[in-house]
Amino acid sequence: MTTQEIIEQKLVDAIPLEGLEVINESFMHNVPPGSESHFKVVIISDEFEGERLVKRHQRVNEALAEELAGSVHALAIQTLTSEEWKEKGEKIMPSPECLGGSKGDS
Repeated sequence: MTTQEIIEQKLVDAIPLEGLEVINESFMHNVPPGSESHFKVVIISDEFEGERLVKRHQRVNEALAEELAGSVHALAIQTLTSEEWKEKGEKIMPSPECLGGSKGDS
């Protein structure tokens, strides 16, 4: 199972979902080709209703604690209810360009 597949499965098991997108953004960073170290997760769950953003993110971090302590170097998290997702135009927020490693050198 790939790291991406493990992340997907753990989130499906941990949070009742209306939608899930797990995006491997490793290619945007100074890592070897084929790496699985930088991810973005977009989680749509009505269970987030009334929860503060920090609590939502804590739930994701708890579900992925093993991966975050190991092979996953960075995780961008977008957590929304179905209503919030619709209000944002059902669009995934873009990630900033990586400036780490040799990419930040001028």
